[in-house]
Amino acid sequence: MVAYQFPPLGGSGVQRTAKFAKYLPVYGWKPVVLTRDPYHIQLRDDTLLKDLPAGLEIIKTPSRDLTALPGPLSRIGKFIAWKVLVPDGEILWMKRALKYALARLGKGDISCLYTTSYPYSDHLMGLEIRKVYPDLPWIADFRDEWTNNPYLLDKPHPPWRAMRERFMERQVLEKADRLIANTPVMKRNFTSLHPDLDLEQRMHVIPNGYDDDDFARVGAINPESRFTITYTGSLYQRRTPDVFLEAAGRLVCSGIIPKESFRIRFIGSMKEGPIRRMIRQNGLEGIVEVLPYMNHRDCIENMLRSHVLLLLEGGMGSECFYTGKLFEYIRANRTILALVPAKGAAADLIRRTKTGIICDWSDTASVEQGIAELYDRWERGALKLDPNHEEIRKYDRRVLTEKLAGILGRMESDKPR
Repeated sequence: MVAYQFPPLGGSGVQRTAKFAKYLPVYGWKPVVLTRDPYHIQLRDDTLLKDLPAGLEIIKTPSRDLTALPGPLSRIGKFIAWKVLVPDGEILWMKRALKYALARLGKGDISCLYTTSYPYSDHLMGLEIRKVYPDLPWIADFRDEWTNNPYLLDKPHPPWRAMRERFMERQVLEKADRLIANTPVMKRNFTSLHPDLDLEQRMHVIPNGYDDDDFARVGAINPESRFTITYTGSLYQRRTPDVFLEAAGRLVCSGIIPKESFRIRFIGSMKEGPIRRMIRQNGLEGIVEVLPYMNHRDCIENMLRSHVLLLLEGGMGSECFYTGKLFEYIRANRTILALVPAKGAAADLIRRTKTGIICDWSDTASVEQGIAELYDRWERGALKLDPNHEEIRKYDRRVLTEKLAGILGRMESDKPR
């Protein structure tokens, strides 16, 4: 398993591969993980290491992380990593780590190769390994789209780079034996963009999910006495709380929601300055808390202390997203307030699981109405869910890992003898 992002690195992106590694032994597979060393990581969560199976073989390689350079070199390093190196700054790690991968494969006991992005350099390592081991079954897992990533609509690459990355992406799509997309929309996008590559048959959909063990460790927690809305995760680029905070401010300033009865909490990796300005602009001082990134267990505890969980995802192309946090929101059995595209993957999942309400992410009046409705239901003691548990169970990490194990098993049995 080639996964640059892996515990003790924190954040939602690491959990998909970590949970696969946790549950693959249940289905007869013994993972060997190739990742980066843990030095100078910006988001660290050592509690995630406790989740990994005992004796898991983890090969830690020098990270070559330019974004972690000290002092004034940091800005230069980030510019090189994000703007100069193709497809990402982790290409420096990949070129160095490849020799570790080939040395481990040389022992002859690896049956299949799994690579996961982001970073996309993970998949480029798969291409290099394929040159040396052409018969080793390879599955490439796309947690997000690559050249069709919606965030590139906001800040597109220059033409020369876009062309180069499209070539790299196509090479991966051609050479990998099987592919995984995170959502059905992502699969449709890949398939429509590459109609000649038979992706309909070779690409499978395995979404993110939740792990019941995480919630069992936390136990039962009651919500707070104030009406509490919590957001967990990152805020960056188009993912901002502007519309939500404006709508909440209107409700407070009009007296529809009393200030003393209301709490909003943001937890995660985000720039505080812009949020603090929005808090002041909308008269929400004393209501909004901005908390730094915290370990996974504490994050779940804060979800369970809340009445409503806030989901933010907007902009052109965001219809394809399931954010990783959404599945834990669903499992938390708290009402979700989703500011997302009404016809997107996230909205569809919330409707099928019956776990929340959808508001137009760009319409302040719609969001204001949604918050007011949830507050009214809370005040009347009627903020209760009747979720579709059968649908929710489809996103248990054990169930999802069983799908991956099935794909690996079919590839292993099909390889030349």
